[in-house]
Amino acid sequence: MSELDAILFANEAFYHAFADGDSAAMEALWASQTPVCCIHPGWGAIHERDGILESWRTILADPPDICCVAPRPYLFGDAAFVICFEEIGGDYLIATNYFIREDGRWKMVHHQAGPTRFAPPVDSPQTGRSIH
Repeated sequence: MSELDAILFANEAFYHAFADGDSAAMEALWASQTPVCCIHPGWGAIHERDGILESWRTILADPPDICCVAPRPYLFGDAAFVICFEEIGGDYLIATNYFIREDGRWKMVHHQAGPTRFAPPVDSPQTGRSIH
């Protein structure tokens, strides 16, 4: 598996945990040795891992029907990010998911999603769709 594939796999695991309401899987995805931050749409920044995980437990108690669309990975050595669209109920958010290699595995260190007036590109070679 290439590094870009590994990053996309970590990103996919995030959206599976999100869609499935799986708090344990979400917790396993977030870095534990690196500073982290999360900004949910309409929320302020959450800077501590415990607060981030608590926010996810709240969200995952009634998870939305969400699909990751058109993920595009960027790799910088032991750090990477994915820009993607989140489809929820026919509307789109745009998201940035940052990862860092921690103990040999890609772990999330930042997630931010917010509204966009754009739809995902349909002709991009990186276009993909997660089915949940």
